[in-house]
Amino acid sequence: MPYEITATRKRPQNFEELRGQEFVSATLAASIASGRIAHAYLFSGPRGCGKTSAARILAKSLNCEEGPTAKPCGKCRSCLEIARGSSLDVIEIDGASNTSVDNIRQIKDEVLFPPNGGRYKVYIIDEVHMLSNSAFNALLKTIEEPPPYIVFIFATTELHKVPATIKSRCQQFAFHFLAIDALKALLSEAAAETGVEAEEEALLWIAKEAGGSPRDAYTLFDQVVSFAEGRVTAALIQDKLGLTGLDALGSMFRAAAAGEPGAALTALDGILVRGVSPEQLVSEATEYCRAMLLIKCGIEKSALLGSPVSAYDQEALSAFTAESLERALAGLLDLYRNLRYTVDPRFELELAVARLCRLADYVSPAELAATVASLKRVIAGDAALPPALAKGEPRRPEAPTAEKKKPELPPRLSAAFESLAATAEQSLAATEVPGPLPVSLSSPRPLVMNDASEDGEEPIEPAEQAEQGSSGNQGGLEDTLRASVIAELGRSSPVLKTGLASSLPWRIELSKLVIPFRSGMDESVVRPSVADIAAKASGLAGRQLKVELIVELKKPEPARSAAAAGEESDPVAVVERVFRGKRLPVGARGESDELR
Repeated sequence: MPYEITATRKRPQNFEELRGQEFVSATLAASIASGRIAHAYLFSGPRGCGKTSAARILAKSLNCEEGPTAKPCGKCRSCLEIARGSSLDVIEIDGASNTSVDNIRQIKDEVLFPPNGGRYKVYIIDEVHMLSNSAFNALLKTIEEPPPYIVFIFATTELHKVPATIKSRCQQFAFHFLAIDALKALLSEAAAETGVEAEEEALLWIAKEAGGSPRDAYTLFDQVVSFAEGRVTAALIQDKLGLTGLDALGSMFRAAAAGEPGAALTALDGILVRGVSPEQLVSEATEYCRAMLLIKCGIEKSALLGSPVSAYDQEALSAFTAESLERALAGLLDLYRNLRYTVDPRFELELAVARLCRLADYVSPAELAATVASLKRVIAGDAALPPALAKGEPRRPEAPTAEKKKPELPPRLSAAFESLAATAEQSLAATEVPGPLPVSLSSPRPLVMNDASEDGEEPIEPAEQAEQGSSGNQGGLEDTLRASVIAELGRSSPVLKTGLASSLPWRIELSKLVIPFRSGMDESVVRPSVADIAAKASGLAGRQLKVELIVELKKPEPARSAAAAGEESDPVAVVERVFRGKRLPVGARGESDELR
């Protein structure tokens, strides 16, 4: 018996065998059972997910000798001919090679003749989006009002290329990729039927590489079985297909987590010597880093990670934080995009691995802003120095625990802040305030309970004191927010950086960050990026902030001349100015009376 590939041998023969497309199967089966058979169907979805198989099953259901039925027998003459592809009543057309209007005109002539032996004449046009516009136009009238014995089934992988006039005349069904678990189950069945022994990790890798397509999974499975000699293992796949392997990647990430660039670069060299391409290594390192990030977030599903949790290096998982892995993943993605423009991909890889070794010293902007705010409170006397900064002990990587702990600072930053705090305390101790009683920055200002102070000014109420203290403490945070936001967002948009730099000092009012500007032009430049500014500022401040942009225009007061001031006291001068008159001398009035 000739060899038959797994994809053909495992092709679904009825709706029950159509895995992963339950909605399509249930809808078509119900419409056939109720006799609601449409004259045109449109199956869309990615490659290798069962569109053509579903079309053949539908054709069987319509022309089966026991039907129309949702469960074709598969044994009658019509079912067997359709399965072999030799049925005269089921015509399969490749839309990619029959794109002209002449091919469609031939179909229009053929539909006038009834089916040869079945109930329906079924036209299955695969990759229908490849037809020309003229061919689509020639097909419109035929699919809108075909003879009662004609059924059209269109299949396409690019639904957006099908004209809307065709879509509106068809019942549309969307096919989807299968989950990795479902593909793994299909591969296990195929291995058991062929007598091949396969490891779970190997089948999981094949299912992941297939990307959700059963046909691609079966094709890759046949390729692996051809050199496996009856036993498929993950190590064999890595060796034969030139893959990096989780063990080698684990060694490289473990050395990077320990801050040992020499060991990490040596592990990198060992991987490249085995013939792994730089692009393949970057791709697999990115997947490995992504999996570690998911594990740090509490995800342990093997189908999502690509391998069991135990396959990843535990030392690297313990040493890296989630923030460090996010930064590493972003760096690897940038590296993959830049490989095509580099002098030598190996140089880019070595630079990226050397940077991975310094991830332990990375401090996020949010952590830095929180530490600066904490030190400002210490300097102001509102809080005590944190233990980590007071002792000056270097930070040690700790194993992850179930409870969420506050992040600590790297040794260099901790020592710098310790020196800053010590200098501030010495300055405060040496400061003397004149007067009978020394006043400390940490002691609250005494409240004035009488109606007026000694110098005649109004007393400061407690609420006003709290507001003044709050604004004084936030001044540093607002400056830090302004500098950090301009630095972060200015990297991607120089125009936005210029607009933010022209803003006036920022201020925080409850949960609102107010950004004033001198002119409406500067405000209009920043206005489209308000959402990005709010997200960045909220992350740095550690709480949700709403950004409000305002324009503070200084209205100059009109200058009052001495003459104008004099007019207000002289009503005759006002009359002269309004009526454009002239004041006559005292004797002039008598002269005018004599002339009259």
